Amino acid sequence: MAEKIARSQSGSIATQFLSAQPLRPLRLSGERSDTTVFAAETQRAPSWRGELIEAPIHGIRRRWARERRRRKVGRAYDMAQEIARVIRRGSEVLDVGCGNGFIAHHLSAMLGTSVVGIDLGNSAEAAIDYRRYDGAQFPVMDESFDAVLLCYVLHHAQDVSVVLNEMRRVLRDGGCAIIYEDIPGSWWDRGVCSWHNLLWQTRNGSCTFSDDSEWRALFETFGFEIVSERRLSRWRNLTHPVSRRFFVLQVRLS
Repeated sequence: MAEKIARSQSGSIATQFLSAQPLRPLRLSGERSDTTVFAAETQRAPSWRGELIEAPIHGIRRRWARERRRRKVGRAYDMAQEIARVIRRGSEVLDVGCGNGFIAHHLSAMLGTSVVGIDLGNSAEAAIDYRRYDGAQFPVMDESFDAVLLCYVLHHAQDVSVVLNEMRRVLRDGGCAIIYEDIPGSWWDRGVCSWHNLLWQTRNGSCTFSDDSEWRALFETFGFEIVSERRLSRWRNLTHPVSRRFFVLQVRLS
């Protein structure tokens, strides 16, 4: 009797164990095998490692973009201050080749008036009165500005005479022109200007650089007299360390 009870109990234990461990069903053709599932699970680890690497890289890129923008805006502010010292407050100014528009934007606040910016692109980054320029005629009326600004623009002009004639056309009597230019005076400057030309010639055509005496002669040929000029430090822009010149011109009275 005891042996029957023992066999009965051992049988029930075996039955309970089998019921607790259900048999795995057979997989039909086309279903994922255990090997496939395992491989998919193990592939998640590299993706987590990739995210850990990409997150700081993305942060560094964002920080670098912010720093570049700050330097760009700050450099434009310094130039706007320099320009505002030679233009009377309330003057209407045309910024030819305004680029990102930050100089015109800062200058508007300093002079208390709207500065118009023109360039070859469709828009400017800064919030200014922007007008698209076709490279020939300035899109403004005759004698409509008290000052015209050309910040490192003339060496990009494919025909400097067109730009200077247009500058005379839009200036009012007693108006002035403020011009910044790169001056290739030394072998170092000529090398930097050559590199600048390589970077830009596919976009706007070849650059034409001249030394300070050549610019003076050209300005006088087109009826401008030089009110003042001075040399600028080559280290203003560490990415473009070339000698620079700052000219203030006025239309010569006949």
